[in-house]
Amino acid sequence: MTAATVAAALASGGLIGVVLGLVGGGGSILAVPLLVYLVGVGSPHVAIGTGAVAVAANALIGLAGHARTGTVKWPCAMIFAAAGVAGAAIGAELGKAIDGQRLLMLFGLLMIGVGLSMLRGRRVPEVPDVGLTVASAPALLPRLVGIGLAVGLAAGFFGIGGGFLIVPGLIAATAMPIAYAVGTSLVVVTALGLTTATSYALSGLVDWSLAALLVAGGLGGAAAGLALGRRIGARKGLLERLFALLVVAIGAYVVLTAL
Repeated sequence: MTAATVAAALASGGLIGVVLGLVGGGGSILAVPLLVYLVGVGSPHVAIGTGAVAVAANALIGLAGHARTGTVKWPCAMIFAAAGVAGAAIGAELGKAIDGQRLLMLFGLLMIGVGLSMLRGRRVPEVPDVGLTVASAPALLPRLVGIGLAVGLAAGFFGIGGGFLIVPGLIAATAMPIAYAVGTSLVVVTALGLTTATSYALSGLVDWSLAALLVAGGLGGAAAGLALGRRIGARKGLLERLFALLVVAIGAYVVLTAL
């Protein structure tokens, strides 16, 4: 492995970590193009498997930071993650029957729609103390399971971790503020990433040395993302608008690339 490859892998890991720490998603959609076009991985399948390992690890690093600051709603996260993993297993089988370029184009259009809907603003007021309790379970549990399953189906169908769908999905299910949705989403990103990584690792489609470099770069990136997120989060609504714009921009790029 050359010095240039090592530097590119570390830089890629740093960028993935920043995105995951800041908005709770996007790492999985960035990992594969970075590995293929910047690091120079020849096989897309190895890039997907290696990226999944790095995204799961970096999401776990980001999750530790959010857990320390108290922005993870664990009961909501576990229910959403369990439903999401079940949905992803089904969605992956359905996605294999669709042409790859058409699949990418559909995913890009979905991202644009999600981002634009967030830019339109919330229809449900934020509930800062939201949580899954005995009193709230009858209302929250069906929404968490239903939306979690749908997000998992989409993530599995499109072969991507689903971070961009998890944050708005959590907001729709519980009306939690985006700071809590970002922290809570990292539990789900970790679970879906580990599911994908395990599948590819069992097939021998993971470059472990590159994965380690991506994780090392992600250590600094996640810390920077968390710090930036706290600073931006102090200004009402700005973090959510930036997140929505990022979703739209990457969605447009995916559509143009697929076309």
